[in-house]
Formats: sequence, structure tokens, C-alpha cells
Amino acid sequence: MSDTHPVPPDGEHRTTTGERGAFCAARCTCGWLGPARRARSQARSDAEAHRAQAAAR
Repeated sequence: MSDTHPVPPDGEHRTTTGERGAFCAARCTCGWLGPARRARSQARSDAEAHRAQAAAR
């Protein structure tokens, strides 16, 4: 997976988490998709890290 993702039209990265079976993953409006996790809290942490990295650019 690449570290570059398209910037959403409004420039804001909005993340959500979704479940599929026993796994949870974070995704962003820019197209970024985090790894599947068993712990929802870890998926939320992945999303927060993505937003922080995007804000630092």
C-alpha cells in the first residue's frame, strides 16, 4: 500500500471504522484503508494516526 493518497475535495480526512466478521478496519474519505484488526480500539488508533499524519503534510 502506498503512503500517498488523494486529498479529499474539501481537504479534510474523515475516517470511519467498519466491521467484517471478527475484524474491524478504519477507512478514510481519501481512499486509505487500515489493516484489519480484532480490536476496535486498535482500528480507531490506526484512524487517528492516519489523520495526524495527513495533518502534518
